[in-house]
Order: sequence, then structure tokens, then C-alpha cells
Amino acid sequence: MIGDRKLAKDPICGMQVDEKKAKFRSEHGGQTFYFCSAQCKNTFDKDPHKYAHSH
Repeated sequence: MIGDRKLAKDPICGMQVDEKKAKFRSEHGGQTFYFCSAQCKNTFDKDPHKYAHSH
């Protein structure tokens, strides 16, 4: 967390994403994942199990 921002790691590219400002997110296994771009979200959504358990 930086200041009042909570940062999450994009499971595809590893970029830090501000959870409050993230436009792209997906749910998997009861957990929310945040993405820097639609491309990273689409990659995750094609095989969420592969990426959800590797971060």
C-alpha cells in the first residue's frame, strides 16, 4: 500500500495496479484479480487457473 492506495500485482505482466482505479478485473476462486490492460485481463480469462495459482 502506498499512502491510501492499495496496489495489486497484475498476474500476467507483474505491473502494480491501483485497486481503486483499475478498469480491468476478474474474479476467480473467491479472489479478485486486477489488470493493467484489457489484453492482460483477456489472457487471464482464457485460463484463470493457470495464472491465479502462479502469483
